[in-house]
Amino acid sequence: MEVVITGVAAELAADAIEALMRAQPSAVLGLATGSSPLSTYQELVRRHRAGTGPSYGEVRCFTLDEYVGLPVGHPETYRETIFRELTDDLGIDRDRVASPDAGDPQHAGSRYEAAIVAAGGVDLQVLGIGADGHLAFNEPGSSLASATRMKTLTDQTRRDNARFFGSVDEVPRHVLTQGLGTILRARHLLMIATGAGKAAAVAAAVEGPLSASCPASVLQLHPHATVLLDAEAASGLERLDYYREVHAGKPSWQGL
Repeated sequence: MEVVITGVAAELAADAIEALMRAQPSAVLGLATGSSPLSTYQELVRRHRAGTGPSYGEVRCFTLDEYVGLPVGHPETYRETIFRELTDDLGIDRDRVASPDAGDPQHAGSRYEAAIVAAGGVDLQVLGIGADGHLAFNEPGSSLASATRMKTLTDQTRRDNARFFGSVDEVPRHVLTQGLGTILRARHLLMIATGAGKAAAVAAAVEGPLSASCPASVLQLHPHATVLLDAEAASGLERLDYYREVHAGKPSWQGL
């Protein structure tokens, strides 16, 4: 795992995504929603509008999760959110953006897994981390080998997401989410975390034991995981000097 403490996390994440697009125009992107990746998406859109970004015409995208119970086209579905926040502005055809089928939650998981495999697997998966260490909607206690499936949201997660709805009562209780095992099959994991509210979860994920109590700790198992943090999110880490020294001494040709 590479831990990078930086004031320009969005720019570095955008650099990594653009480098992949230039090297592999038909790459498969895994896209998270939520506050953590939003500044990265805004940076990608800014560059695209400025004419300095790569082409996204051949890319395929898979979202991490989807609410169950919202009507198709509801603005808070994760499909509509990723259209609005990123893919429409990058010129990615909506038919090239896949989400779990919330209309058939009983069978959606296995179908989504098959679709990812058929696309050749995810080349780069963008991730955030919850304040309790959840990854996608894999809450603490989730199997470290789990596949895409329906999950019940905790009351805390529903309260956290109520800001996107009129009230917590409007937040769906169920979601379809990629499993931890699914996420681990992506070839590059790129997790972004900012703010002091994520510090404890980041410390548990990066330096704590591998445990279902902190689902994001599965990143420790991955051969190519990058964690981009601002100083506040990194404040609970014990090996700060080591991470800074390693990154400062990294050859420029390696990238993230």
